Amino acid sequence: MNSLRIAMLGTRGVPAAYGGFETAVEEIGQRLVARGHEVTVYCRQGEGDEPRDSYLGMGLVHLPSVRSKAIETLSHTALSVAHLATVEQHDVAFLFNAANAPFLPALRMQRIPTAVHVDGLEWKRGKWGKNGRRYYRWAEQFSVRHADALISDAQGIADYYTHEFSVPTELITYGAPILTDTPTNRLHDLGLAAGKFHLVVARFEPENHVDVVVDGYRRSNADMPLVVVGSAPYAAAHTTEIERLAAGDPRIHLVGGIFDQELLDQLYAHAYTYIHGHSVGGTNPSLLRAMGARTAVIAYDVVFNRDVLGTEGLFFSDAAALARHVDESESETRATAETAGLLQARANERYNWDTVTDGYESLAKRLHAGHSTRGLGRRTRNSIAWEPSPMTTPSELASSELTPSETTSATLTDLDRAS
Repeated sequence: MNSLRIAMLGTRGVPAAYGGFETAVEEIGQRLVARGHEVTVYCRQGEGDEPRDSYLGMGLVHLPSVRSKAIETLSHTALSVAHLATVEQHDVAFLFNAANAPFLPALRMQRIPTAVHVDGLEWKRGKWGKNGRRYYRWAEQFSVRHADALISDAQGIADYYTHEFSVPTELITYGAPILTDTPTNRLHDLGLAAGKFHLVVARFEPENHVDVVVDGYRRSNADMPLVVVGSAPYAAAHTTEIERLAAGDPRIHLVGGIFDQELLDQLYAHAYTYIHGHSVGGTNPSLLRAMGARTAVIAYDVVFNRDVLGTEGLFFSDAAALARHVDESESETRATAETAGLLQARANERYNWDTVTDGYESLAKRLHAGHSTRGLGRRTRNSIAWEPSPMTTPSELASSELTPSETTSATLTDLDRAS
């Protein structure tokens, strides 16, 4: 009687090899299966892939998508929702990414209670043009109107939806993998020594501030090299700027994207510091991975990063501040090591995948029993600009080309035209 049929859609699917949503689906899905639930994950079918029917107990459905930055997610989710209509009805659906909001009415027509994981402030991401950002603002409103529940992964995101729409969200964070006794053999592939390098892992997108990190490190007197893991298929100009900043400094190593989890684990676990420039998401999985790997963190100063790191993090808002922190970290080795230990303890206590799964399972049961927040929130935005909680954050977080009170009738065509 307690077993549920649960669909998870809106991501690239599993095995996780791309981002935070995929990791969450893999970690939560396998735990839900272990608790007796039937979980179906919708996966994007890549060229040359050999689709498998199941993974870690989860049933997999592989469907194609249109290879376009603007509509890849939407095209795959559309097919996923259509496929759901052809199979035995699921009891609950978890839809990841508020961009997929247009498909909520179709899920409701199938009588599937649906929770939307809204992610961060997607309309702040530099990769979207003005129409794309308008679309994401509209999608937030549509999610409030048509979802049975909203999931936020950080207090700052929960505060945002409370202020903008007067709607409650389910605050469920991510889990942090706790790494101990991690080997070092793969570091030699990159010519690195354990504990003797600074690390950045990020897509090359403006809101991740890799350019600021590289510039700040370049200004420092650091002896340890900076290893930059990442790339960006849709941000050629930004990538060129990062390469320009790194040019001429032999301490900076741009190694491109790495999708080998074993190598990534060794990088996280044996970095001297992890430098985190992300600014618009909620609880970031890369940040949690560094904490769980017992690595000291220097993070961009926004409310989301302060929520995760607490008093154990160092924060920067420009290249000069980062340079100072890098120099201080190398000169104060004992304090840096102590901070790393405190961050791992914080990750172990606060960011546990079993506890995260408890939250998803509880919500699934309540949705199946009839719980819904549809109609509880405002359908339009608060006319007063939202400000994050009263912590020291850059003014950038509270500003946008699109004012919080703006409403729009953006369509999928608007997103398709985004640049």
